[in-house]
Amino acid sequence: MPKFSIVIPVYNVEKYIKRTLDSVFNQTYKDFEVIVVNDGCTDKSIEYAKEYNVKIIGEKHIGVSEARNIGEKEAKGEYLLFLDSDDYWDKELLEKINESLINKPDLVRFQVRTVTDKDEIVEYKEETFTGLNGIEAFNKIVNFHFIESIWCYAIKRSYYEHEKFRFKKNMIHEDFGLTPLIVIKAKKINSISYIGYNYYRRTGSIMNNPDYDWTKRKVHDFYEHYKYLKKEIEQVKGNTKVFKSYIANSMLKKICELNKKDYNEYRKRLKKDYVDKDLLTDTIPRKIKKIVVKISPRLYYR
Repeated sequence: MPKFSIVIPVYNVEKYIKRTLDSVFNQTYKDFEVIVVNDGCTDKSIEYAKEYNVKIIGEKHIGVSEARNIGEKEAKGEYLLFLDSDDYWDKELLEKINESLINKPDLVRFQVRTVTDKDEIVEYKEETFTGLNGIEAFNKIVNFHFIESIWCYAIKRSYYEHEKFRFKKNMIHEDFGLTPLIVIKAKKINSISYIGYNYYRRTGSIMNNPDYDWTKRKVHDFYEHYKYLKKEIEQVKGNTKVFKSYIANSMLKKICELNKKDYNEYRKRLKKDYVDKDLLTDTIPRKIKKIVVKISPRLYYR
């Protein structure tokens, strides 16, 4: 059994896939397997992927959520990592993660830098910790960047499968709908200081689509994820006020992307769901924020 299974959904990224796979196979730590999920590519992405020692599965376009699910089913490693096919790693990432596994955590978080088309680079140096439970860890991670991005975590596969985690099929913002639960349900989490993930923000990527119909779909799916998370968190024992405030804040902010008519319709839904009641009020600024958001989310978030 390899130490790590790396799942890479691939859809028409022939310009980037070699850089991504090179970053994996240039790792200083070599005990891993790579599972490339062909999400219905019509370019040369899979042809390029065949040049590497990878397992290639799939052929139909099913979307990143289901592609990840299919890839995870094929995984044999002790720990599972998801890598987007236009992003890439620094060469010591797996080695640094492996060094952090001495206490056998369910989850290891590592750090991220963003890289843009214009070669703009921003590094995010977040707090480190060792051996925190899910609630303790989430209460810290909630102050980080890329909180719900699945690609900045290594996950113990036995934990992932025991909890029957799966990405919601045919839905956008799939990370928001799952990663917070993966974090908060874990018994033991480490956060390491190594900045090993390069998140490439390219023009034309799926999340940068400017079409308004796409915006409406993103908000719709985000709302469905919110309702799922709100339901699931009730099964977690302990103080989950920070989690509830986080998902409520995320939902209220998300509807601000809509035009006036659609925004007002969602505002009515969220009022009916009492979403703003979950916002924290443990400090004076948070009390003021809740008052303002209750009047109008746009007044606060914009």
